[in-house]
Formats: sequence, C-alpha cells, structure tokens
Amino acid sequence: MKSEIKEELNPESVKSEPLSVQDLHELYDPIKDQIEERLAEFQRIWETASDEDLFREMVFCLLTPQSKARICWRAVERLERKCLIASGEPCQVQEELVGVRFNQRKAEYVCLARSMFSHRSLRTTLAGFPSHAAAREWLVANVLGLGYKEASHFLRNIGLGEDLAILDRHILKNLALLGVIDKVPESPTKRRYIEIERQMTAFSSQAGIPMGQLDLLLWYKEAGEIFK
Repeated sequence: MKSEIKEELNPESVKSEPLSVQDLHELYDPIKDQIEERLAEFQRIWETASDEDLFREMVFCLLTPQSKARICWRAVERLERKCLIASGEPCQVQEELVGVRFNQRKAEYVCLARSMFSHRSLRTTLAGFPSHAAAREWLVANVLGLGYKEASHFLRNIGLGEDLAILDRHILKNLALLGVIDKVPESPTKRRYIEIERQMTAFSSQAGIPMGQLDLLLWYKEAGEIFK
C-alpha cells in the first residue's frame, strides 16, 4: 500500500540563486553542534522508547504531508492528552487535526496503523530488518499513508534512518540549487526517489556533511529552525 497523498511540487518553483558547498558550510558550521544534538535525541528515542512512543512518532509522520510540522506536532500532542492515539475513532481523531490538510483521510490512516500494531510490536517489527532501507520498504508496503518520504522521516525520527533521504519539496528544491539533481520532479516514483537518494548520499560525502545532518541543515535553511 502506498500513500494516496501526493506532495505538490512545482518544477518551475526553483528560482533562487545556485548554492555551493562553501555556502552550505557557512550555514552548517555555526549550527553543527545543534544538529548533532538533535540527531542524538532521535537516537535516544530508539534506545529508550516504548511501542507507544514509537507509534506517536509514526502518527506525526502520517500527518505531515503538505502540512506544517509544528501544526502536526501540536495535533499529536492534543491527541495524546485526550488519549485518542490509543483509542480514538477516526471522527474523534479528525477533530483534533486542526490545520492539518486532508485530515479526514489522515485520521483514517492513524486508526488503521493503530489497528495493525495492536497485534504486533512496532519495535520488534522494526528491529527484525537487516537494514534501514529494508524497514522502509516494509513500512511503505504495509502502512497506508506512509510513502518513501514519510517512512524515511519516521525512521530518522526514531533513530534508525540517518542514512535515508527525506525528499520533501524543500530538500528537493535545495538539491536542485546545489546541482545534485537537474530539476525538481513533480512526483518522484520509487525508482527516481532511490536514484535521488543515492545522488544525495554521494554529495553528502563530497561535501563532508553526513546524510542525516545534511537533511536537517537544508530543512533549517528553509524553516529557520531544527525541529523534527
């Protein structure tokens, strides 16, 4: 199963000045410690979190397509306060998704995922894969609402996916500005997603900025903060 919510990408939207590796490092060097600490926090989630904690991060990533991360996290916090992540009906979940686009469909995704992991441990399931990429393939195939971007985001946020690319529109735009890709794809296929991920991995090595840090750096460039 794949996400039915497509990222709205406009190939003509990349109008900014090209970026160089030097430009990146001028942005990266002052905030490197903050980025490393954020990634360490994600790693601690995997080391210490319960299944419920892990599922909360999955809910967040199910909500994020075409919606602002801060708004989605506030919605998750409301759901948690009202005990709706564990037991809410789709209509109850939807009421708390204020400001989240496609909230009816996403509420259904949350409840379907909860039903799936009520019969199996999310932690045990993820720990059973030989690689982060293999875990992502399983998530995309089995959790409705998680495409490659959302599954990569979820795994990174629980400390399992620093080597995976989270190719949202902001990252793709900046990869084009850096010359890593020729243009921003409207809706990347699986093959194109993996190809861009490989190109981003090669660039991160060339630039001397690890993949997980590069993602947060480019997100910071667009949003002005280091979040999730």
